[in-house]
Amino acid sequence: MPGKAPLAFPSEASLLAAFGERLRLARLRRRLTAVAVARRADISRPTLAKAERGDSSVTLGTYLRILAIYGLEHDLAVVAGDDVLGRRLQDLALPAPRKDRR
Repeated sequence: MPGKAPLAFPSEASLLAAFGERLRLARLRRRLTAVAVARRADISRPTLAKAERGDSSVTLGTYLRILAIYGLEHDLAVVAGDDVLGRRLQDLALPAPRKDRR
């Protein structure tokens, strides 16, 4: 695994840490051990620990495998699902409708 990737903003670190904590709580609610989850996800125990801390070096694929073990993989579809700002920017770039000259 690569070293810890630098984050542009402290708020990103907070978001990842909160996500990692939610993963840990999901594991504990299901009464799964860290060893069992790591085996099912085909990752090492230290990688699971990094994911549960919200370490930015953990790949999205690893997070997805962990979510799948908990039955939460479809929650990933919600991420950036409603890109309001992106759609507004796209609409601004659209050419204005032509006026019919008759």
